Amino acid sequence: MATYKGNLDAPKRNPIDWKNPDFYKEAELFDEMDRVFDICHTCRRCINLCTAFPTLFDLIDEGTTGELDGVEKNKLWEVVDRCYLCDMCFMSKCPYVPPHEWNVDFPHLMLRGKAIKYKKGETNFRDKMLSSTDIMGRIASIPVVVQVVNASIKAPTARKLIEGALDIHAKRELPEYNAKKFRTNAKVDESFAVKNGEKTSGKVGIYSTCYVNYNEPGIGHDLIEILKYNEIPTRLVEKEVCCGMPKLELGDLEAVEKLKNINIPNLAKLARDGYSIIMSVPSCALMFKQELPLMFPEDKDVKLVAEATFDPFEYLMLRNRDGLLKTDFKVPLGNVSYHIPCHLRVQNIGKKTKDMLEMIPQTTVNLVERCSGHDGTWGVKSEYFADSMKIGKPVFKKMAESDPDYISSDCAIAGRHIYQGMGKNTGVKQHPLTLLRIAYGLT
Repeated sequence: MATYKGNLDAPKRNPIDWKNPDFYKEAELFDEMDRVFDICHTCRRCINLCTAFPTLFDLIDEGTTGELDGVEKNKLWEVVDRCYLCDMCFMSKCPYVPPHEWNVDFPHLMLRGKAIKYKKGETNFRDKMLSSTDIMGRIASIPVVVQVVNASIKAPTARKLIEGALDIHAKRELPEYNAKKFRTNAKVDESFAVKNGEKTSGKVGIYSTCYVNYNEPGIGHDLIEILKYNEIPTRLVEKEVCCGMPKLELGDLEAVEKLKNINIPNLAKLARDGYSIIMSVPSCALMFKQELPLMFPEDKDVKLVAEATFDPFEYLMLRNRDGLLKTDFKVPLGNVSYHIPCHLRVQNIGKKTKDMLEMIPQTTVNLVERCSGHDGTWGVKSEYFADSMKIGKPVFKKMAESDPDYISSDCAIAGRHIYQGMGKNTGVKQHPLTLLRIAYGLT
């Protein structure tokens, strides 16, 4: 007999069966959508998380029967397009996720839909371009080219032309590119003695991430200086490419595998040599911790890398617990409005960034846990820009309440989006790693 009671156990994800030919059968996708969407319709607990659920419920309510059978199948692709795979419904809201017998995994069902669309050739050029972060970064950060690109990003006339050609909203503030790439200019130090903690290695390998390497290298340099100050020997991953999260969100799963095949051997070598691997972009850490192990459950190296991967503040707080972290903070930060990104929340590591910032004397942290609304490349697109700003309004308001000295988010893109939504009339936008470097008094 089926139970209508929600799950009391911790969510447990099943592997993604993406290499099975049945995975790409549209008829089977719609059958599973019917099953899952009917459960969502009778529950509606996730209506405030993103626009995918209101879109689904509006389609049902405005259909011919008021039930799912009154919705034209082709209209369900609108729901797929609205999901940006934040995973919050699965990890925090849905009572019917596995191990519940109903086995609801809404994000990975949407991922299946995106993968089918990609296989059918229905993914447009803009979305393919935006997901090719390495290619865009390498081209845009070339000297001279970078000046032209950055000037175009700021020029209203150029932005209107870009919007007309690529449907990238003219009002979306975009990150600039930097000719001084992080990996080229990083000055790591491996000379310190290794002091292992209970759950952390005393030596660190830094996976730069595309964003830090090409857009905001200062975040990576801040991390290096923090590790140096704490006398932790550090090196860069020998070779890296994009983590694959943008391609995952696109549904291009074969591209994810190609990137995995480059990254994992280099990362696994570090893990086998006893290094903890730090990634300063939450989406990248989530990719290696959760998504790749679900796509490649039999790959031992993928599992090894997942176990060795840490968010920076996760790593630092574990070091602090073992008495291996310096806490001689010299500069108070005052009021900090801190936003914890969705892709950090679903890592199930707690609020480690907040915990560390609150260790700094004369520092108060205003925590905001709602989705910012930017969500990778989603909020850049013309058709979703207005929705992204609407989703972010409660965050903008909450972040401004404490009249902050600093605005901060572990996701640099979310931080920029929030700062734009707040109108830049309060506080200074800084990444949490930058704030920690300031607090240590490091120049």
